[in-house]
Parts: sequence; C-alpha cells; structure tokens
Amino acid sequence: MTILFVDGWLGPDPGDWQELWTRKLPGSRRVEQDDWQLAERNKWVARLDEAITACTEPPVLVAHSLGCPTVAHWVADHPHRTVRAALMVTPADVERNITPEITGFAPIPQLPFPFPTVVAASRNDHWMTPDRAAAFAKSWNARLVDVGEVGHLTITEGYGPWPKGEQLLTDLLNATTP
Repeated sequence: MTILFVDGWLGPDPGDWQELWTRKLPGSRRVEQDDWQLAERNKWVARLDEAITACTEPPVLVAHSLGCPTVAHWVADHPHRTVRAALMVTPADVERNITPEITGFAPIPQLPFPFPTVVAASRNDHWMTPDRAAAFAKSWNARLVDVGEVGHLTITEGYGPWPKGEQLLTDLLNATTP
C-alpha cells in the first residue's frame, strides 16, 4: 500500500508529524512540489496526479493544510481516478485567509469525494474555523473528527509526533481494508 503525503504551503518542516510518519510507515512518500513558496494550483494538482498515477494500486492520501484544497481540486479535475482513502488534516481555508501566494486555490471545490475520507479539524486553527471545517467535511462526504485545540498541527506548535493522528489513519485504513 502506498501512502502519499500532500503537504501544504511552504512545504515540509523537518521533524513534523508527516516526516515522522513517512519514515515509519512502509510505502510512504511525500508529493514534492517545484515551488513551495508560490503555490500554483494547477501545478500542485498536476504533481499530485503524477504521484497518484505512479502508484501500482490506489493510494491513501494524507493531506495537511493547503494539501487539502489540492486534493479537493484533484478530485474535481479527475473524478474517475481512484484512491483508497484520504485523511485531510487541518485544511487551509483559502477563501477566508487571503494570502497572495495561495489565492489561486479558491474557491475550494465542495463536492463529494468518491472514497472514504476523514477531516481532522482543530478547535483553534487560525487557517480554518470549526464551522467551516464541518461544512467542508459535509460537502466532501467525509467524517469530521474534532482533534482538540492543536492549532494548525505544525512543528512550531509541538507536532512532531501526533499519536492521535496515527490512530485516525489506522482506523481509516482498517475501515477500507478489502
């Protein structure tokens, strides 16, 4: 099984939970972008599509921050391609957080994902309010999980290891085992 990590704006941080999971979980890799500073939607979605296409079986997506709208745009652009499941962690609400480097990701597609999805939302995330996270989860046909007051789940906020997230991923994988 392949697990693809879809990072957000500014890319991976050394020691973040995604890096730790990538090292720990067999078959894991991160989707690399050419430019982490200036996020261009079409390029980011194309890079995600290349990574998914290179998989020998439908992968599991683990997206964080701007990686979540990237996945939503990929679903909208490639409705007949398949993935096994997706864990969408603290999505970035680019419609409400106007940052010039990422405005091309708005509007965020709000259509049902054709695979099991979990949205892990923080109660105190400066990038997405709980109400907006709930609305996106509903539109994506995803299960919403309140992960508490964890900010945006970055290394500067202490996430490094994130055992609760590992359990969410394990539960999602167990629920999608053929």
